[in-house]
Amino acid sequence: MASQVATPTSLQTTATSSSTSLSSPALSPSSPAQLSPDDVELLAKLEEQNRLLETDSKSLRSMNGSRRNSGSSLVSSSSASSNLSHLEEDSWILWGRIVNEWEEVRKKKEKQLKDLVRKGIPHHFRAIVWQLLCNAQNMPIKDQYSELLKMTSPCEKLIRRDIARTYPEHEFFKEKDSLGQEVLFNVMKAYSLVDREVGYCQGSAFIVGLLLMQMPEEEAFCVFVKLMQDYRLRELFKPSMAELGLCMYQFECMIQEQLPELHVHFQAQSFHTSMYASSWFLTIFLTSFPLAVATRIFDIFMCEGLEIVFRVGLAILQMNQTELIQLDMEGMLQHFQKVIPHQLDSGPDKVIHAAYQVKYNAKKMKKLEKEYTTIKTKEMEEQVEIKRLRTENRLLKQRIDTLEKKGAPRFSEESVLQLERELVQARLKEAESQCALKEMQDKILEMEKRNTSLPDDTNVVRLQEELIGVKLREAEALTGLKELRQQVRDLEEHWQRHLARTAGRWKDSPRKNTLSELQDELMSVRLREAEAQAELRETRQRMLELETQNQIHSNHLRRAEQESRCLQERVQTLTVQNKDLHVQLQEIKRRQAEIECKSKEEVMAVRLREADNIAAMAELQQQISELEIQKEEGKVQGQLNHTDSSQYIRDLKEQITELKHEICCLKGQRGLAKQPAFDGIHIVNHYVGDDESYHSSDEDGVKDPTLQDTQQRSGVGGPIRLRSNLEDTDSEEEEDGEALRLTVPSSGSHKSTTV
Repeated sequence: MASQVATPTSLQTTATSSSTSLSSPALSPSSPAQLSPDDVELLAKLEEQNRLLETDSKSLRSMNGSRRNSGSSLVSSSSASSNLSHLEEDSWILWGRIVNEWEEVRKKKEKQLKDLVRKGIPHHFRAIVWQLLCNAQNMPIKDQYSELLKMTSPCEKLIRRDIARTYPEHEFFKEKDSLGQEVLFNVMKAYSLVDREVGYCQGSAFIVGLLLMQMPEEEAFCVFVKLMQDYRLRELFKPSMAELGLCMYQFECMIQEQLPELHVHFQAQSFHTSMYASSWFLTIFLTSFPLAVATRIFDIFMCEGLEIVFRVGLAILQMNQTELIQLDMEGMLQHFQKVIPHQLDSGPDKVIHAAYQVKYNAKKMKKLEKEYTTIKTKEMEEQVEIKRLRTENRLLKQRIDTLEKKGAPRFSEESVLQLERELVQARLKEAESQCALKEMQDKILEMEKRNTSLPDDTNVVRLQEELIGVKLREAEALTGLKELRQQVRDLEEHWQRHLARTAGRWKDSPRKNTLSELQDELMSVRLREAEAQAELRETRQRMLELETQNQIHSNHLRRAEQESRCLQERVQTLTVQNKDLHVQLQEIKRRQAEIECKSKEEVMAVRLREADNIAAMAELQQQISELEIQKEEGKVQGQLNHTDSSQYIRDLKEQITELKHEICCLKGQRGLAKQPAFDGIHIVNHYVGDDESYHSSDEDGVKDPTLQDTQQRSGVGGPIRLRSNLEDTDSEEEEDGEALRLTVPSSGSHKSTTV
């Protein structure tokens, strides 16, 4: 497990020295005459190799501009060497082209890309290729990383405790409070704040540690977030670990199908799959295999997902089936922990080749997933039922204990039947609630699947493509600038060698001195030309940077203009709505004012009509009082004779009839038709107090001096009732059948007058 850690700075130094040693002869004026065509072709190939090396190291360094970039960009490689074989040279050239043309290769040559990944990704390309495979470049969450580090996580103590256990023998992580432990703590803390449901799980630290060996901590954080979201790792690391149980079930079924004898032996020894395979899925073999082998497997995992874990796990069991069948449980555990890792010290090619000989059916894995879901659902239902029965049993015991303490009599059959009916109803309600809960869980799962299948936002994809193009242009410009600087250094070396050769020739003839001066001037001109070209390249590089900044600013302005237009349209819409509401409010106020005016007019009209009716009634009462007075005076004075009295009575009858008719009309107008019917005329005049004032129904006082005088003369102190019950004292008038009776009730006595 020996590994060599190299930073981008060291990679750049190696590439620079190699480029210098390879390109210096090409720049020598005499070299084309000395090299054969084959040598020239080989030299050109090596120069292209060096350019790819520099491009790769520059792209790794330019992926992050933060202060942690220089310290945390680490590459784990056990095969780094300046003297590359021809096969490695071809592999590096090929991977350089793949990175530069990633989108086209991913779409059109996916099968060839998978084959290359299975053969292994060169360690210098791992960082960028892993980010491209999981689409983790330029994630929006990367900008939040520095803010997350300033926050406090509830998992910090757990993370600190487990950091020392993560790669304890690796140079980058083994020292306490080292740079490796610091960046590992930062990434784990940041993710625990982003995904509070998962928080922190110990196995995830090994995956983050491997990422930190390949790339800066910001990029490692983004790749880890993508792995958790898109590679089923989040479900594996949840507190319930439901996905891990599913993987164990699927893996056990594969063993039962392809290695039945070993499966029977495991069952006989009670050697469960989780006892040896859970760490394979949680850490992708990082805690079980040598780091070089696990890194190769992780390359394939980034491309194909958890399928490689099933394949490699079953291949390991196939390779060790004979030994495992002969061991007991403890022996098998020791074999998995100590023997199997040493079998892979020779390299990962053997186990990877065996892994792709394993039968793996994706459709059958989906079927096993459905079976596992059904089994777990039944188990959950049984657990819920058992829990419910236990709760009912506990409640019944408590109730029995309470009744025994109280000494209550036994229940009758009716009460028992009632309790049974209540129990049945409660169970039915519980079953309905369980069905509703299951439906809601199915809907939640369906919504989660839809969310995971949704495509990325178009704007984010476009911005990612623009940023990748900018970085590629920047890498090309830096490569050209590097070449120019190398040319300048080569010319300076030639100049120094030329000065050393011509140091002892100053005593030669003038002609030779003139030739030497011309050569010196020619060399100076070449130096100035190289410097001018270098300045020109630097100027072009600045122009590219300014164009990139201009494009970025243009995109920001365009998005700001779009947001501004949306806000203006919204303001206009709200203004129009406000105006409409204001107009409606004014119309409502106007209608309300009209209704109030009409109601006031109607009230005034009703009061006026009532006052008119009261005045008419007062006049009628005055006339009745006058007639009564006339009748009393005629009787007292004896002025009426028989004939005259008969005629007078008839006149009175006519007047009474007319008065009845007018009173009925007035009562109809005032709505007094609901009063009980009577035979005669019932007129009441109310006098209140000493001032003898008259009050109407709306409590408006009306005073009539004529009525007051009549009242005083007649000596009447109470209401006057005039009845149509007329009797005559003479026999002749009795035959006619009617007499006029005037009744004047008072508080003290009842007086009546008959005419």
